[in-house]
Amino acid sequence: MDGHGHGDGRQPMLEKGPPSHRERHFTAGEVVRDVIMGVSDGLTVPFALAAGLSGASAPSSLVLTAGLAEVAAGAISMGLGGYLAAQSEADHYKREMKREQDEIIAVPDTEAAEIGDIMAEYGLEPHEYGPVVEGLRRNPQAWLEFMMRFELGLEKPDPRRALQSALTIALSYIIGGLVPLLPYMFISTVQDAMLTSVGVTLLALLFFGYIKGRFTGNRPFLSAVQTTIIGAVASAAAYGMAKAVQAR
Repeated sequence: MDGHGHGDGRQPMLEKGPPSHRERHFTAGEVVRDVIMGVSDGLTVPFALAAGLSGASAPSSLVLTAGLAEVAAGAISMGLGGYLAAQSEADHYKREMKREQDEIIAVPDTEAAEIGDIMAEYGLEPHEYGPVVEGLRRNPQAWLEFMMRFELGLEKPDPRRALQSALTIALSYIIGGLVPLLPYMFISTVQDAMLTSVGVTLLALLFFGYIKGRFTGNRPFLSAVQTTIIGAVASAAAYGMAKAVQAR
C-alpha cells in the first residue's frame, strides 16, 4: 500500500473554494412601473366604459366603437403623460447637476466638507474618509457624480427613458384595454357580451394583480384581490350610474 494513501481506501478530499455567489437584483423597476400603470388603467377604464354603455342598453357595436375610441385616446394620453414625466425628471437632473457643478467651482472647501458629512453618516471616521475626499477633489467629474447621487439622491436618467416610457405605457394600455372589449367583437347581444366581458376582465385583473404583486414585492394574492376589487367597483359604479340615468 502506498504510504501516502489512506488505510480505508478512501481518496483524500479535495479542498473546495468558497461557494460562488450570484446576486440577483431586479433592475427593470421603471419598465415594470410603466407596464403596471398602462395595463392597470387599460383594464379598468374601458371596462367601466363598456359596463356603463351596456347598462344604458347600447348595442354591442356602439359599445365596441366607443371602447376602441377610448383605448386610442387613453393610450395617447397616458403615453404622453409618461413622456412628459420622464422628460421632467431628466430636466430636473440637468438643472441640479449644473447647480452642483457651480457650487463645486465656487465653494470647493464647503462641498468637500459635505463629502465628509455624508461619509460620517455611514459611521466612517475622518482619518478613514479623508483619502476618499482628496481623491474625489482630484477628479471633478467623479466628485460631481458622487454629490448628485449621495447628497441629492438623484440617479442619472437614461436619455432614451422618455420615449421608452411613452411607448411602454401606451402599448400596455392598449393591451389592457382590448381585454374587456373582446367579447363585444364576437357577441352581438349586449347583455351576453357584458357578462362575458365581466368574467374575462375579472380573471385578467386577478392574473395581472398577482403578477404585479410578484414584481413589486407585495403579497401576490392580496395584490390580485385588491386589483380585482378596484376594477369591479369602477365598472359597477359606471353600470349603476347608467341605469340610474336611464331610469329617469
